[in-house]
Amino acid sequence: MIMYQATAQPTPVTATSGRRDRLAPDAAILFAYGTLQFDAVLEALIGRIPQQVSVSAPGWRAASLEGRVYPGLVAAPGSAAPGVLFTDLSRREWMILDAFEDDRYDLREVTLTSGGRGLAYVWPDGEVLEGDWDAEQFRTRHLDEYAARCARIAPGLLARAAH
Repeated sequence: MIMYQATAQPTPVTATSGRRDRLAPDAAILFAYGTLQFDAVLEALIGRIPQQVSVSAPGWRAASLEGRVYPGLVAAPGSAAPGVLFTDLSRREWMILDAFEDDRYDLREVTLTSGGRGLAYVWPDGEVLEGDWDAEQFRTRHLDEYAARCARIAPGLLARAAH
């Protein structure tokens, strides 16, 4: 078992919103707090379920976004966003997931309750609602349609990732 020392505040990395080259050549592990926590979405996008560990990101919350069924990770002192940490994504899978994520997200390093760090897609501003995103509500109301949409767009994401 790997032991980490947790810190209270996330450490931002260079803002990356609006860019398609957000990933560093040595991209680290991914912290997912929204729709990527669902096996059906992952299967549709990358064709498998990566290894994962349940963790939270202290100092952040998965906020509901106006007009969207997916959340945005926003700073929230005193909160901790629950999610999963993917530890075995290939470079190709990272590129597909990055192509899938909204261009407005910033890819930033966040500290996790496990003590380690992971990269997370952080929502920069605007359209953030006061309430937290409800994963169970997403599962019951939107997951099937969302996963089907992901399956339809996956070939295009793969093509974008290859270039």
